[in-house]
Amino acid sequence: MTSKSLSDLRFPYKSDRLKPLRAFCQTTRLGSVSRAAEALYVSQPAISLQLQALERELGVKLLERSGRRLVPTREGEVLYALAVPLVEGLDGLPAAFRREVGGLDAGELTVAANSSTILYLLPRIVDLFRRQHPDVRLRLQDAITADGTDLLRSDAVDLVVGSMVDVPADLSYAPVYRFDPILLTPPDHALARAKKLSLEEIGRYGLILPPKRQITYRLVDQVFQQARVPYTVALEVGGWEVIKQYVAMGMGISIVSSICLDDNDGERLATRPVTEWFPARSYGVVVRKGKVLSPQARAFIELIRPDLFVRRDHEDAGHSER
Repeated sequence: MTSKSLSDLRFPYKSDRLKPLRAFCQTTRLGSVSRAAEALYVSQPAISLQLQALERELGVKLLERSGRRLVPTREGEVLYALAVPLVEGLDGLPAAFRREVGGLDAGELTVAANSSTILYLLPRIVDLFRRQHPDVRLRLQDAITADGTDLLRSDAVDLVVGSMVDVPADLSYAPVYRFDPILLTPPDHALARAKKLSLEEIGRYGLILPPKRQITYRLVDQVFQQARVPYTVALEVGGWEVIKQYVAMGMGISIVSSICLDDNDGERLATRPVTEWFPARSYGVVVRKGKVLSPQARAFIELIRPDLFVRRDHEDAGHSER
C-alpha cells in the first residue's frame, strides 16, 4: 500500500469516526483482533473491516504480524500515540462529566488483586479510602496478577495491586512494599530445630506451594533449578491461609512471603528466614502506560505508601517461632 502525501490526507468527520480508531487502539494494545473484538463486544469481522478501512483512508499499513501478535508498524506507532488520548478522552467523557459535577466523592473505582493481596495488603488501604471517600463505589476484582493485567488492558479495571517479576512494555509497575521469603514448618519439624539450614535440606521435604501459574511457584522452582538441587512438591493449593493450615497439620513445609504471617501463627507454626536462597517479593501498583488515571484511582494510589506496614523481623539467628 503506497503512502499518501501529507497534504492529501483528509479526516472528514463521520458519526462513527471513533469506531475504527477504537478498534485500532484495542488491537494494538491487546495484540490480536479476537481479543479486541471481545473487549469491544463486537465481532471479529467488524474489527477487521474497521482496521482495513482505516488503513485505506490513511494510505499506510498500520499493523503487522510478529509471531502470534499483531504489532504496530512505524506509522501505526505514530497513529497510536495520537489516537489513544483522543479515544480515551471521548470514551471517558461521561465519567469525567460526572466527576466534575459530583466531585471526587462520586463515581466508582475497580481494583484488581489476587486473594492474598486482598486479604493481607489491602484492608488498611481500603479502610482509609472508604473513610475518606465514602460515596465512591469501590469494587475489588479477585484475580491473579496475570489475569489482572489482561483486565487492565481491556479497561475492565482501573489499576492492579500485586507482585510482578516480568513487566510488559505496555504497563508500568511501581513496587512499594517488600516482603522477605520465609520457610514455614510445623513447630516440631526437623528443619525448625536445625542449627543451620541448607537448600539441600529444604529440598528433602515435600513442599506445599500455590499453583504453578502463580509467581511463588515459579520463583521457588527457579531457585532449585538454578542451584540444581532436587525438590518435591507434595501439594499444590491456592491461598496462603490454606497453605498455613496444611503445614500446621504436618502435611509438608512451604516457602511463603512474610506478608501472610501474623502474630496468631506463632503457636502452630515455626518460621525460618531463607533470604540466602530465595528472593524477596515486591508488591505495588500496576497501571497501563498512557492511560489517564481518574481522580478516584489517583486518590487510592496515594494511600498505598510504605509506612502503612512495618516489616516484621525474621532475621534473628536460629529459628524464629511466631
